[in-house]
Amino acid sequence: MHRSLQVGPFTVSVDTPITQVIDNIDRHYADHPLAKGDFCDFHLNLERPRNLRRWVRPQVHFSVDGHTPFTPLPLSQSYALFEWGLNWCFSVHMHRYLLIHSAVVERNGKLLILPGTPGAGKSTLCAALVSRGWRLFSDEIAVIDPVTLQTQPVPRPINIKNQSIDVIRDFAPHLEIGEIVQDTTKGTVAHVTPPLDSIRRQQEMAIPAWVIFPKYTPGSTTRLSPMQGDQALLTLASNAFNYHIHGARGFACLSEIVAQANFARLAYSDLDDVIRTLDRTVAEI
Repeated sequence: MHRSLQVGPFTVSVDTPITQVIDNIDRHYADHPLAKGDFCDFHLNLERPRNLRRWVRPQVHFSVDGHTPFTPLPLSQSYALFEWGLNWCFSVHMHRYLLIHSAVVERNGKLLILPGTPGAGKSTLCAALVSRGWRLFSDEIAVIDPVTLQTQPVPRPINIKNQSIDVIRDFAPHLEIGEIVQDTTKGTVAHVTPPLDSIRRQQEMAIPAWVIFPKYTPGSTTRLSPMQGDQALLTLASNAFNYHIHGARGFACLSEIVAQANFARLAYSDLDDVIRTLDRTVAEI
């Protein structure tokens, strides 16, 4: 079975006999346009091994353009491996862009970048914002032209984990949450289908207006703390996948973002309150 997709500026070809993968692609990428022509940036393959593990504790192998970057995973994690593998493809190969590990959303032309370490709550916050009308660029990676600062949307399913699955299900029951996969290296994972409007507008770019580093802290009040320029640049650089590859051009890009955008740290626990705060804060600039 084969699928070819246009995901933001990238084209992806997927070949697999595994029904679970195809069913989930058809579910979460149903509104994405098909890739045009024969060329694709990435050719992905997911298949079951041909040895005994095909039948005993079955596994799935992931490869891209004939290269196998990961060890096999349990067959039940096939679709999650597809999404993780696609993240790897983008972060390792697309060096014409400066790539920052972050969620990215936009409203009224104001682009908000939300870098965050695992457990910081960036994907949960991203899903909550998207459920309240923010446009999804990505929950995983900011794709920035290092010369123009134009940031490219790459709207894909939002990966939520563990307690966040129930939090988002209760907070935004209208969002479509796919199958729940347990016992992965990241715990229990699920994916939220991206909104149709975000996909239709995936060629509409924007320049960062805010860079906010979120941290979910149980019981905390919503608190935005402004960051100074040097601290902001260092923190942003530490979240970039390929800053070292861009060298001086990467430094110049981040310096320009620091000069033009607003930077802050964000502590939050209540999703309604943090969304009201971000709506108001971003609208003020």
